[in-house]
Amino acid sequence: MQYVVWATDREGMLPARQQVREAHRSRLRNPAPHPVTVLLAGPTLQPDGLAMNGTLLVVEATSMAAVRAFIADDPYVRHGVYGAVEIRPWHCGLGPLSGPLSEPNAHAPSRTTSTPPSASPPHSP
Repeated sequence: MQYVVWATDREGMLPARQQVREAHRSRLRNPAPHPVTVLLAGPTLQPDGLAMNGTLLVVEATSMAAVRAFIADDPYVRHGVYGAVEIRPWHCGLGPLSGPLSEPNAHAPSRTTSTPPSASPPHSP
């Protein structure tokens, strides 16, 4: 099943985001040990289109729990970049990822909205 992940950065986190961005991108390309495949990914932007302020992901996973675990282990979460994360089951109705609805309750409301488990920056050694 496909899921969409919408994460919003906490205010003032652009420097932290930039510091761990390559680790975040590398992990999206190689999500092991999590059973998740990242289909689409990119930053959301401020209205001026210049500064990053969040993340949008489309992932393939067997369960919402697998997506939650994948996100909880993300460098942006571990470094306190995200202030909120919303995960929803998703179906692409148009475009290269589109296909027939095959899940029995594909239209049933189901979502998770949360504050990331590690909402504060890590301590320095």
